[in-house]
Amino acid sequence: MRENADTASRPLTVADVLALPVLAAGQPQVVAGVTRLDRPVRWVHITELTDPASFLKGGELVLTTGMPLPDQPAGVRRYVDELADVGAAALVIELVRRYHRPPDALVQACRTRDLPLVTLAEDVNFLEVTQVVHTLLLGNQAEAMRRTQRIHEAFTALTLRGAGPEEVVRAAAGMSGRTVVLENLVHQALICEPSGSTVEEALTGWEQRSRAVPSRDRTEVCGPEGWLTAPVEYQGERWGRATMLPPPSPARAAFGPEDVTVLERTAMALTIARLIHTTPWERAAHRDALRELAEQRHHSPEDARARVAALGLPAEGGFVAVLVDLRTQDNTAEPESVLSEELLTSGMPALVGALASGRVGVLLALRHYQPWRPTVERIARIALGLDPGAVVGVGSEVAELSDAARSFREAGRVAESALPGAPLPDGRSYHELSDIGLRRLLYALREDVRVQDYAERQLGRLVDHDARHGTDLLTTLRHYLDAAGNKTTAARRGNLSRETVYQRLRTIERLLDCDLESGEQRTELHVALAALDVLRAR
Repeated sequence: MRENADTASRPLTVADVLALPVLAAGQPQVVAGVTRLDRPVRWVHITELTDPASFLKGGELVLTTGMPLPDQPAGVRRYVDELADVGAAALVIELVRRYHRPPDALVQACRTRDLPLVTLAEDVNFLEVTQVVHTLLLGNQAEAMRRTQRIHEAFTALTLRGAGPEEVVRAAAGMSGRTVVLENLVHQALICEPSGSTVEEALTGWEQRSRAVPSRDRTEVCGPEGWLTAPVEYQGERWGRATMLPPPSPARAAFGPEDVTVLERTAMALTIARLIHTTPWERAAHRDALRELAEQRHHSPEDARARVAALGLPAEGGFVAVLVDLRTQDNTAEPESVLSEELLTSGMPALVGALASGRVGVLLALRHYQPWRPTVERIARIALGLDPGAVVGVGSEVAELSDAARSFREAGRVAESALPGAPLPDGRSYHELSDIGLRRLLYALREDVRVQDYAERQLGRLVDHDARHGTDLLTTLRHYLDAAGNKTTAARRGNLSRETVYQRLRTIERLLDCDLESGEQRTELHVALAALDVLRAR
């Protein structure tokens, strides 16, 4: 909305009026207040009175031929002071009848009060100026009313379909063309939708900057940076506030009535979203931040650090990713909630959130590279208490927040390689990268058709022979390979005579067209047998 209507939606300024052909024909020259040409013009007033201020309400562009100006400097100063005090937008004087150059006293008085003073070297039809400008102003007002209506309709539609806080904030940023942030009562930025800036620019040092902005009971501009803020509350209970930030460049620093309308409707929609959606804002914010890190969706490492820091978590130091895969339930709400409370109680800073159905992610922030294994053990025991079939995988420790995605990928490989029903590692309830041996690697790759094809090519004929003839040559091969080619050990494990083992091994060699005395071929068959085992374990 903002992109299509930006020019029409902003107030008509002194500079805009001076650029109109009807005034440009008079060769306007700004001799005072040149830095204040961005003042909005509310109306145009033609006057030849010595006290025009008594008929003004502020925001008027005052047009005069100069005839009523006092002769004495003191009178000129009083004339300008009255205009400035009432809030006139600018004074335009025609240098055709009484003056051919602006009086020094008038120029000095306007400069003192920083009131724009514009001279016209050529005769201008003031009545035509008022007609043109008033037509523009009235047209802008009608268009502003239409845009305001569209804003109300957009937020009404969001509310009716039960939009969550993220969608509400995103819509507000899109309508206003400004960065919009939702924060809680302890000044943590829960949702940030940047517009015209980066997350880093918007959120760096957020808590300190936010605490410098006083909380108000209504929507207004306040604080050293000129933030537009609106409280988010219900029946006297305040939950946080919505904030609209001015752009990094001062080109559009002023907030207009439309911006106020957008932010007020944003606060209302956020209140309704809070009542409809039971997930606490903080938990949803952690979940979103976690997903961005795990999926590496942040625009830059600086953005990632700024977002995490704005949530009140360390953005520097070591980090380690933990994944909890729930094998007997898909509902992640309870594990997510329980793990969040446990980590909050333990004092270990972390992001916790559901990453997918049946999978909860945890990113531990390690202060001074503190030991993380005791914390992960607590996480694993809690997970197993909630779901006895849960598998907890841990990635490697990383030094940069932007590398968290790598730790999550590793944790995912660890969790996916855990064999069902296999015992836990000695002394712990979770799995690490070092636990991935041949069988776990093949189990993780079990969906790969190349692994399936390899196992079938190596052992398919042997399995088929056993099925047709009721033999058990595959077991004999297993004993032989497990014994590293020792036939005596293989015979003892299979409760067979050595001669029987010799005979069966020769049959195996014939069926598979292989040489079991070859170490390389024995290795190939051992891998194929391990692959067949994990494929059958699915």
